[in-house]
Amino acid sequence: MLEWLIQYDSALFQLINSSWNNALFDFLMPLFRNKTFWIPLYIVIAAVLTYKYKLKVLPILLLFLLTVLLADQISSELIKKSVQRLRPCNDPLLQESLRLLIECGKGFSFTSSHATNHFALAFLFNAFLGPVLLPNKKNGRVFFAVACFLWAFFIAYAQVYVGVHYPLDVTAGAVLGTALAALTYKLYKLLTNNYLKK
Repeated sequence: MLEWLIQYDSALFQLINSSWNNALFDFLMPLFRNKTFWIPLYIVIAAVLTYKYKLKVLPILLLFLLTVLLADQISSELIKKSVQRLRPCNDPLLQESLRLLIECGKGFSFTSSHATNHFALAFLFNAFLGPVLLPNKKNGRVFFAVACFLWAFFIAYAQVYVGVHYPLDVTAGAVLGTALAALTYKLYKLLTNNYLKK
């Protein structure tokens, strides 16, 4: 079962990286997975949260920071170093067909920390921004949630497209990041005793 999954994962990686490519994605995907590219977005989100929540924003920003730190450490230090899966760009069997659009890096591949961190952020963006931007608008809230997770999806997809992660790496990272953010958000709500009313 595991061997079949690895083979399917490798085949899907080669489709995304070597076959399903175009000039637009060749330009956009390296940008999407670049952490500094999204700094303006994070500044805008922090400003909106501050405007909407006033002083109550401090524990929220702390929650964001702690959640991403937890997600990153579990992915990078615990899982990657335990599984020790080679990145596709470091796999000798893929060198002839691989399209590497950025520097490969020396770390391991499973799970993708980019996917873990950004899906955790997507969950929290939706949890805190959705209620204040679209109160009493159920359809709008659904659309906003989809937009948040599509943002994280394209960042994760970019990791495969540029050649540094397999699809399974980013899928597992997405599940891990979402689950961790859901857990920290639940703990936050319990600890603050429903301090931020919706």
